[in-house]
Amino acid sequence: MELLPAIRKSIIAFVLLPTLLYAGIPPTLQSDASQRMTKDIMNRAYITPKRIVTKYAGCKNNLIKDEHYLLERGNGQSEMNRKKCCIMTSTETEKASLLLDFGSELHGGLKLVMGSSSRREPSLVRIRFGESVGEANSTTSNSEWKVGFSTDDHAKRDIIMEIPRDGMIEIGNTGFRFVRLDLLQNNATISLKEISAILRYRDIPYLGSFECNDQRLNKIWITGAYTVHLNMQEFLWDGIKRDRVVWLGDMHPELMTISRVFGYNEVIPNSLDLACKQFPLPNWMNGMSAYSLWYLINQYEWYHQTGDIDFLKKHSDYISGLIHLINGKVDDAGNETLAPARFLDWPSSGNKAGVEAGYRALIVWAMQDAHQLSLKLGNTSDAQLCLDIINRMKKKILPHNNLKQAASLMAITGLMDPQQACDEVVSVGGGKGFSTFYGYYMLEALAKAGEYEKAIDIINTFWGAMLDLGATTFWEDFNLDWIPNAAPIDEPVPAGKKDIHGDFGAYCYPGFRHSLCHGWSSGPTTWLSDHVLGIKIVDVEHKQISIEPHLGKLEWAKGTYPTPWGVIEVSHEKKADGKIATKVKLPKGVRQI
Repeated sequence: MELLPAIRKSIIAFVLLPTLLYAGIPPTLQSDASQRMTKDIMNRAYITPKRIVTKYAGCKNNLIKDEHYLLERGNGQSEMNRKKCCIMTSTETEKASLLLDFGSELHGGLKLVMGSSSRREPSLVRIRFGESVGEANSTTSNSEWKVGFSTDDHAKRDIIMEIPRDGMIEIGNTGFRFVRLDLLQNNATISLKEISAILRYRDIPYLGSFECNDQRLNKIWITGAYTVHLNMQEFLWDGIKRDRVVWLGDMHPELMTISRVFGYNEVIPNSLDLACKQFPLPNWMNGMSAYSLWYLINQYEWYHQTGDIDFLKKHSDYISGLIHLINGKVDDAGNETLAPARFLDWPSSGNKAGVEAGYRALIVWAMQDAHQLSLKLGNTSDAQLCLDIINRMKKKILPHNNLKQAASLMAITGLMDPQQACDEVVSVGGGKGFSTFYGYYMLEALAKAGEYEKAIDIINTFWGAMLDLGATTFWEDFNLDWIPNAAPIDEPVPAGKKDIHGDFGAYCYPGFRHSLCHGWSSGPTTWLSDHVLGIKIVDVEHKQISIEPHLGKLEWAKGTYPTPWGVIEVSHEKKADGKIATKVKLPKGVRQI
């Protein structure tokens, strides 16, 4: 009997299924691969050093020679000779060292390709990874976090180990730009054919883009995008050196950047799934009530940008349970008892009254978004409960106490007039009092007040200052007060100068523990796409978008913006009369309103 084509295809597919599942896996491993093997979703690339920052070749300058070979791209294969190798030698009293710059912040490790040595035995070396030159030269203090020292508690970056005479070896898994190698073995000579950084990253296209006549803004946009890209590992991390953890508050600025630069990416839903498994109700996300509030805001933003209703439904029980948990901790007078610890960001921690006001605004924001989520899920009773919580919270609106973080949240949520918030607090002193995390919400408050030029100026001043100091990614924290007499991160610190990395920092990030690649600092990337290009998804269900550019003093701006239906292309040019001429290319079926 002749089989129907559809049935025949099904049988063939069933027969071939085991082969398809294990395609590319050695047959020896296929029998139980599904139980013991996990495919690495990350990509790897090898990067040659860009320059040699410093070297120590001994008092006679004879302990290192031919180091220039390390700057040439190699083939990754060791050779049992000393041709085209960097030669490092140690004596009883002098130890050779090299400090390499790989040009940009990276996540991964180091690969040494050897070219033989003067001894059969392995040789002892010390390898130090650093996000700055200072960190690569630093001393580690893990028992006590303090200014001027580095730590190894989230990623091992100061390593004393033996390396082989021949062959190759890979070392480390951390965030870094600089690597220092010291030959500790007495009376030894090693030949290094190659030293390469191992970049571990997601190979994904940059669908979003931003370009204008201000090159500094262009660099800020792409730096924010790259900062988040590096943190898109198996899950979405806060920082690639530290903490390498899924933090739900840190996730919000990252999520916003990802949706403007890369569009949909599974790292967001996977990370939200993980968080719910790690912190089942009635636990707070990351042990912090504020981060459970950010969970609701993240869910709303992700649905708003992607329209992924199936993922939202998957989390409906958690969302509903969290709404009810919060409801039980807000009384009729507007007093709330979510948790004794209040957290907005680290720099605001000293202003307790301001943090209290901002925390209450964060509750309102979360309930506003939870209201919309509940409506999307068809849960009208939860939607009404969210409105009830908001009304109770509004009975007790606290003053911002001159805290920019608090005033910004109050402006975003409608608890305070945005113009008043900006005039009284947010725009006072420009970038003074900004932070890398909550700076995004300060920019949003300025936008709500129509203060686009001020916001652009602050982006240039605050985030641009990090670029001036050698940053290739944006930092966990930054303060304009750190700048005077500070040396950049990409050179040794001269006598009498401050180390912008090692001499500052506070709270959980003093000194070199401070992360110089922190995703929560990427706010300007989102802000420039949303407000300068002016692109926003209005209704993801009905494919409706709006375009309202705000160029400020810029002459022109253009870029792209990913959506679930394709990429939007826009260009804006300011005419002589001040009016903006806009050209738009929309994906099929998308309507501009």
